[in-house]
Amino acid sequence: MRVVPAELPDVLIVEPDVYYDGRGFFLETYQADKYRAGGIVSTFVQDNHSKSVHNTVRGLHLQVGRPQAKLVRVVEGEICDVAVDVRRGSPTFGRWTAVWLSAENFRQCYVPVGFAHGFAVLSPTAQVEYKCTDFYYPEREVGIAWNDPALAIVWPVDQPIVSDRDRLHPLLSEVMDRLPMFGAV
Repeated sequence: MRVVPAELPDVLIVEPDVYYDGRGFFLETYQADKYRAGGIVSTFVQDNHSKSVHNTVRGLHLQVGRPQAKLVRVVEGEICDVAVDVRRGSPTFGRWTAVWLSAENFRQCYVPVGFAHGFAVLSPTAQVEYKCTDFYYPEREVGIAWNDPALAIVWPVDQPIVSDRDRLHPLLSEVMDRLPMFGAV
């Protein structure tokens, strides 16, 4: 297994060892000791699974008060996975990074606490599974507009399909008072 940093500090890309033979393949999608050695020391308590169609954009989401780090992987299709640093006072506040994840490349993206998360579906469909370090609390969720001009995320889709809920998320500047401080997440 190889763990490499993404363009933003603390966002990590996991490239697991995949073993192929005449039957197919085998890999460990998570093994606590190996991930800890790679810099992912989080304890995961909840797994989520979604299926989406081509051009879907989900996000941008984070949870405050009971923050969640996420370990994201794709089991069908391909996505552009996006993490945005929303830690007030961070030297990379408001910057984003994108990682291409697919069922074929087996890569995973570790999105740390203090980052908003979203993804765009590049294949006809995509199934995404992600582990979370805390349970989901709807009252603690903060959404940020996926198309916030201040973030200028380049989503690689032609005609984004966005849920009504995600379409109504405020701009980053409108949720500043709810965001964690850098170093205090």
